Amino acid sequence: MSLKILFTDEASEMLVSVVAFIENKWGENTAKKFLDSAYQTFETVARQPYLFKASSLGKDIRIGLINKNCSFYYQVTDKNIIILFLWDNRQKASS
Repeated sequence: MSLKILFTDEASEMLVSVVAFIENKWGENTAKKFLDSAYQTFETVARQPYLFKASSLGKDIRIGLINKNCSFYYQVTDKNIIILFLWDNRQKASS
């Protein structure tokens, strides 16, 4: 049984922004491949919520990987997977 996938406003905006960036830089086909990969990963997490490692942000918040350049943080609840935000892995974390 799969959990329902929900997005925060921030996660939705970031996903749109990343796809637009990829499309402008590498074209529509590459952007579509990224989006397909992202949704395939989200669906996998919906079926296996604890597939990815836990984060230090909270006990139910985990870090998933879409590709080597893009991760996402998500929260596991009883009925939902909440995609909190996406992260460009090339960024430095603030101290």
